[in-house]
Amino acid sequence: MTQQIRLIIAVHNHQPVGNFDDVFENAYQDSYQPFLDVLEQFPAVRISLHNSGSLLDWIEKAHPEYIERLRKLVQNGQLELLGGPFYEPILASIPPRDRVGQMRAYREHLGNLFGKQPRGMWVPERVWEQSFTRDVVSAGLEYTVLDDFHFKNAGFGEEELYGYFVTEDDGRMLSVFPISEKLRYTIPFADPEETIEWLREVNQKQPEAVVAFGDDGEKFGTWPGSKKHVYEDGWLKRFFQLLSDNQDWIRVVTFEQAVEEVSPLGRCYLPDCSYREMTEWALPTERQLELIRLNRKHAEDPEWPDIKKRLRGGFWRNFLVKYPESHEMYCRMREVSDRLEELSQQELEPDHIAMLNQAKDHLYRGQCNCPYWHGAFGGLYLPHLRNAIYHHLIEADTLIEQIQQIDSRWVEVATADYNLDARQEVRLAGDQLAAYFSPAKGGHLYELDVRGSRVNVLATLNRRAEPYHETILAHASGNIDGHNETASVSDEIVFKQEDLHLQLQYDSWPRKSLVDHYLPIGLSKEDFQAGRGINGEAEFAVFQTTLKRTPGSAEVVLSRRCRWDHQTPKLTKTIKLETSSPSQLDITYRLEDLIPGEPIHFAVEFNFAAMASDADDRFYYGDEGTPIGHLGTEHNLEQHSRIGLVDEWLGLDASLETSRPAGIWTYPIKTVSQSEGGFELVHQSCVVILHWEFTPSETTWQSEIKMLLDTCAAQARNLAKNTAEKVATAEL
Repeated sequence: MTQQIRLIIAVHNHQPVGNFDDVFENAYQDSYQPFLDVLEQFPAVRISLHNSGSLLDWIEKAHPEYIERLRKLVQNGQLELLGGPFYEPILASIPPRDRVGQMRAYREHLGNLFGKQPRGMWVPERVWEQSFTRDVVSAGLEYTVLDDFHFKNAGFGEEELYGYFVTEDDGRMLSVFPISEKLRYTIPFADPEETIEWLREVNQKQPEAVVAFGDDGEKFGTWPGSKKHVYEDGWLKRFFQLLSDNQDWIRVVTFEQAVEEVSPLGRCYLPDCSYREMTEWALPTERQLELIRLNRKHAEDPEWPDIKKRLRGGFWRNFLVKYPESHEMYCRMREVSDRLEELSQQELEPDHIAMLNQAKDHLYRGQCNCPYWHGAFGGLYLPHLRNAIYHHLIEADTLIEQIQQIDSRWVEVATADYNLDARQEVRLAGDQLAAYFSPAKGGHLYELDVRGSRVNVLATLNRRAEPYHETILAHASGNIDGHNETASVSDEIVFKQEDLHLQLQYDSWPRKSLVDHYLPIGLSKEDFQAGRGINGEAEFAVFQTTLKRTPGSAEVVLSRRCRWDHQTPKLTKTIKLETSSPSQLDITYRLEDLIPGEPIHFAVEFNFAAMASDADDRFYYGDEGTPIGHLGTEHNLEQHSRIGLVDEWLGLDASLETSRPAGIWTYPIKTVSQSEGGFELVHQSCVVILHWEFTPSETTWQSEIKMLLDTCAAQARNLAKNTAEKVATAEL
């Protein structure tokens, strides 16, 4: 009798929290539904399937028939459902308590929905650290699957990986399957016969081997060109037919079956790792480019494939170093998680316990991994995904405040190392706003949460060099053969807009607010935009900090001694929040010890993120309150006292009003990034520069700025929505 090889096919379906509804629907129609259509025709083919909780939430509402189909497949044994953390966080980026909490919550949810709790799990982005073992086991899970790259980095050879292993941490035992990188590249891209022949070779070398494939379900229909290839051209049917025709020596099983039928190959301890491409993306840009050049240089070297196997990239956590904006989200998430943990240890009223559970769910949603990193997909570069993270974190934070605060109107100011940089930051907060300042880094306002709209208007993103920018530049100069050498889901180069190479510009300071600039006299808006003529003294200066509290108000006072050309004034900026005007920051800039007669060109930069451009219901307005152009337009206004930005979709009206008329420059910040669809230009924020060019006649100069974040429209809309939901619930 022919010895059988066991093949495991694991499919991971995921859409991030906050993705557009039409993206969910298109992926469902192109990938998730047609995959089941084919699978149901081949009962001999068993699948281990993981749907992320954020995707399953959407499917339960939009396509309950899909849930019924899954339930039947689970009942007849053709389908094993895999668990994991509910909202697909990178396990390395969240506290252990939240790892366990998310995995338990999703395990219970799947059990309630399908009548059977999962025994195994999918690790988001296969980012693994050995200490996760005890968290996975603590959540009630018995096995997981990681890339063979993890095992090879632990010293295993290719032919030692046709099975599964056990690992442990603190005495907790977990089974771990290696995913074959070979199958990740042949399925579904190579002819199905190539995969069958490779499996035959493995079977001849190691009878009764267990081989696992595991990868994104979006490869089967959603990735560019894959729908035609997989379904219209019949790749998946051919593959499943070949598996069915070769049942005498190929047995397609689930992880659960493999664990029950086959003993582990041995014990292993795996290094901190992810799949190979992820480790490359985590490298700094220059190191990535070095790796790309090495591959290019040695591509024809017969020994290079063996050498390349021993190369190792970076570590996922360094995305938090590579992208400071990712680190800001991470720190805000950690703060909310810590506050929730502290609150959960207290005795609470029943209503407050319900609010606490709501806050925990929002926290978990705010841990979804996609906008915390960037590789072949937009990820961090997609504003709607970053905005979704902040939406849920702000919602959780607001619920916590509602549990803790007695008065409906309140303000407070505190210092702590909020962004984990070993420096003290300042949090100025109230029932409508939460503002974060970094005295040691320019005194910037680096986060501003508007509770009424559940938005951080400083969820900005700097323009910075990425490895694929070299591809864009090479293509523009004609020095490329038509293939993309950098990370992508496709080798083809696709430009969503023309002349993207002309849009490549990089920022020298964080695109935040209260960013000070000392500028040359007569500097133009165009020169400022291009970064010309800026001496850099003011953007990263260190400020001394004083906090002031009175009943009904809180103040942050930031001061420093400037070192300008012919002036060394003392600069003080004061930010006040009052219960009487909870949606407004009162900002005062004061220059003292000026030398009269010496001209000065001083500017303050504000950035507004989360407000989309190029739409009629998102616009600027000036002194008269009338629209002067959508939020993607540029302006050079002279002697204005007011500038406003409106986003009717968000229900947000943000305005700056100055006591001294100022010149006002506005322009958009747009990044050139890579997505599954090609290279694209993405609007990130609106820059508003208030600048004063003057020759002081006295030793003191001062200007007040009122920064108002009006969310009356958003709050009215939310009230109407909540009322309608209560009425609908009562009718049911």
